[in-house]
Amino acid sequence: MTHPTLPRLTVQPLLGLLFSLNWATAVADDYKPELFSKTKPVYADSFDGGMRKDFWEVRQETTWTTENGVLSGKPASGAYQEKKKASGDAAHAGLRPVIWLKQIPENFICTFRVRFDGKAYQKGFPLIDIGHHIHTLRFSESGTTLGIKKVVAPQALGGVPFSLNEWHTVALELKKGALLVSIDGKKQVVRNENVDMTGQNQIDFKGLEGGACLVDDIQLWEGLD
Repeated sequence: MTHPTLPRLTVQPLLGLLFSLNWATAVADDYKPELFSKTKPVYADSFDGGMRKDFWEVRQETTWTTENGVLSGKPASGAYQEKKKASGDAAHAGLRPVIWLKQIPENFICTFRVRFDGKAYQKGFPLIDIGHHIHTLRFSESGTTLGIKKVVAPQALGGVPFSLNEWHTVALELKKGALLVSIDGKKQVVRNENVDMTGQNQIDFKGLEGGACLVDDIQLWEGLD
């Protein structure tokens, strides 16, 4: 029996490239978009004034608070977990912190600091979904991988390692056909026809079972070019 060949990603490291950008609006001094020359601010937060529910949606009754200027997430209560397990829905039992960032434009730039705390990586977790189950960044002891729409075989992003229990600065840029991933300044651009946020408007943060997820200093722009 023959099996169809999955489309592959083209991964292009960005090293030492210079860009001449025509800014429509000011952006953060410490980050310059590379897939867009014009931007429009959408949202920025350092979590000093609580969580804005128009931009954040807590999932699976997990526990999220703002403490010391950081958005902090933990698993759901034991009672909720047992209730969902008893109903046969353990996959959505709030065993790990889960939250969605909403109002993501189809063409966007998003920068933030994130930290996933836990004793060890777990199978498939932690992860960041760019679009719900559309472009999935998974982190493990063997490195960072990206899968797209469950039709593109996950590809290793060798230049963007991610460790547990430490803060990381992440930048994501996406327009149809191209996705830039930057972790602590180490960048790769993925070019594939399946990269597409049409019909999607969220980024999902999913931590480790029994662990914590922390988010801070988030900035979101619409890419206009």
